[in-house]
Amino acid sequence: MSGTVSAHVARTLAQHVDHVFGVMGNGNAWFLDSLERSTTARFTAVRHEAGGVVAADAYFRAAGRIAAATVTYGAGFTNTLTALAEAAQARVPLVLLAGDEPTSGPRPWDVDQIALAAAVGARTYTVGRADAAATTVIAIEHSLTYRVPVVLAIPYDVAALEAGPVPEAPEPALPAPLAPSGPFDAAAITDLARHLAGAERPLLVAGRGAWLAGAGEALGELAEATGALTATTALGRGVFPDGRYDLGVAGGFGAEGAMALVREADVAVVLGASLNQFTMRFGELFSPGTRVVQVDVAATATHRHVGGFVRGDAALVARALVAELRALGASPSGWRESVDATVGVAAAREHGPGPADGLAPDGRLDPRAVAHRLGALLPEDRVVVSDGGHFIGWANMYWPVASPDRMMMVGTAYQSIGLGFPSVAGAAAALPGSAVVLTTGDGGGLMALADLETAVRTAGGRGVAVVWNDAVYGAEVHVYGRQGLAEEPMRIPETDFAALAAAVGAEGVVVRSLADLDRLASWTAEPVDERRFLMLDCRVSPTVVAPYQEEILRVNLGR
Repeated sequence: MSGTVSAHVARTLAQHVDHVFGVMGNGNAWFLDSLERSTTARFTAVRHEAGGVVAADAYFRAAGRIAAATVTYGAGFTNTLTALAEAAQARVPLVLLAGDEPTSGPRPWDVDQIALAAAVGARTYTVGRADAAATTVIAIEHSLTYRVPVVLAIPYDVAALEAGPVPEAPEPALPAPLAPSGPFDAAAITDLARHLAGAERPLLVAGRGAWLAGAGEALGELAEATGALTATTALGRGVFPDGRYDLGVAGGFGAEGAMALVREADVAVVLGASLNQFTMRFGELFSPGTRVVQVDVAATATHRHVGGFVRGDAALVARALVAELRALGASPSGWRESVDATVGVAAAREHGPGPADGLAPDGRLDPRAVAHRLGALLPEDRVVVSDGGHFIGWANMYWPVASPDRMMMVGTAYQSIGLGFPSVAGAAAALPGSAVVLTTGDGGGLMALADLETAVRTAGGRGVAVVWNDAVYGAEVHVYGRQGLAEEPMRIPETDFAALAAAVGAEGVVVRSLADLDRLASWTAEPVDERRFLMLDCRVSPTVVAPYQEEILRVNLGR
C-alpha cells in the first residue's frame, strides 16, 4: 500500500502503539489523517498539547505499554516541554510525534525543537522520504530500551510527499533483563543470602523498578523464605503479593509505627528503588546498625547508606537469592510473626483518621479526615492518578491500591503541578474496566483546567476527581510562609470546582462536611453507564500540614 511520509509513520507506529493522544494542527494533520483512515490505533483528543504527553505518560504507567502523543510544530511543541521533562525524569517511554521546520530551513516563526527536546532529556529522530518507517521503529526501540520519551519529527515540507509502498519494518530489538554475571556478582549474591539467612529482623523494600521487572512473585518467595517484613516506595505499592506483613510506603508517607519497625531491621534489601531523599527520610529511614544492600540495574548504588550492591534485574536476583537460601538450608526468621503477635503489622501501618467531626480548628475540613473517609468509600477496583502539590501525602497515606500500576504520580519526578486532569485520559484508556480517581490541588487544578473537559469526556461514569481546595499554594505557604515571606502571592481566590465540572458535563459536589461525602457512596452503587463523572470539591483547611512536608521543613529549616 502506497502512501505519504506521514502515512508511513502512522502505519508503522500503529503496529506498536494502540493509543495516540494529542491536539491536531497543520504540522501533524497528514499524520492524523492516515492514523484515522488506515490504522486501528485510537486517537484521543486533548485540549492542551502538554495533556497529550501527560496522557501518553499515564497510559504507560497504568498499562505497561508504550503510547504516543502528537502535536504540531512551534507553539504546539513548546507547550509540551514540562510534560516531556516529567516523562524524562520519571523514566517513562513514549513517542511524541511532532511537526517540525522544513528541511530547507526554518521559517520566521520556527524554533530549534531538537535543542529544546534535548534540554529536557528527549532525543529527536527526524523522518525523511526514504526512511520514515525504519526511523519510526528506531525511535520506538530507543524509547523502550532506555525508558525515556523520544520525539519523532516530521518536517513540514515532507509530511505530504509520496513515499511509495510502506516497507516491512523490523521489530524493535529490546535488551533482555540484566542478569548478574561473573564471579563477583555470584559472590555478592551468596554473601547477601548468608546475611539474610542469619538475619533476625530482615526487611525487603521494593520500588517501581521491581514492578517493571515483573518481580512480584519472586519477591513474595523471597519474603517467605526469609520471614521478612516488607515495605515499598510510593510507586511500588502492592508489588508484594502477601500484604499481611507489609508496612506500607517507606519514607515520609509512612506511618510512624511502621517506620519505627523499619529502623529495627538488621538486614534490609532494597530492590528496584532509587532511594531518593523522600524514601530515605533524608537519611533517617534505616538505623546506623542496619546492613543495607541495594539491588538495581543502575551502574552503582544510589545512596551513601548502601553497604552492599548487586547489579541486576530485581526478579532475577530475587530468584537467585531464594535458590541460595534453599542451598544453605535457611529457615524464615520469625520476625513477621513476632511483630504481628505484639504490635500488629496492620496496626503499625495505620494512619490517624483525624478529628471525629472532620473539622480543623479554623472550621474547614481536616484533609486527614477527608482522606480517611474517602479511603472507605472509593471503588475498590480503582487506579489513582495524582497531580503534584502539598496534598500528595493524603492519597498515599490513606488510599490503598492493588498494585503499582494503580498509583501514579505524574509531575512528582519533575516537581511539577498542573498535570492532573490529562492524566485521567491515559489511565482511563489503559484500564478501561476500572474507576479512575484523580487527586489534585486547587492550584494544579486551575493550571490544568484546559483538560478538565478531557478528563470528564474520557472517564465518564468511571471518573472521580478529588480537589483539595484550600485556597492556597500549600507547599509554598508551609515552607515560605513560615519563614515570614509575604503570603499574598501564595493565595488563590476560592474557586468553585464543582461548578466548573458541571459546565463540562460532570456532577459537582461541594464538600464542607464529612456527610457531604455520602454522595460518593451512592454514586459508587449506581451503574457506571447511568452516572456522570463526579467532582468532589473538598474545602479543606490550609493549616493542616502533611507529615512528609513536616519532615522536609524539619530537615531544611530546622523546625
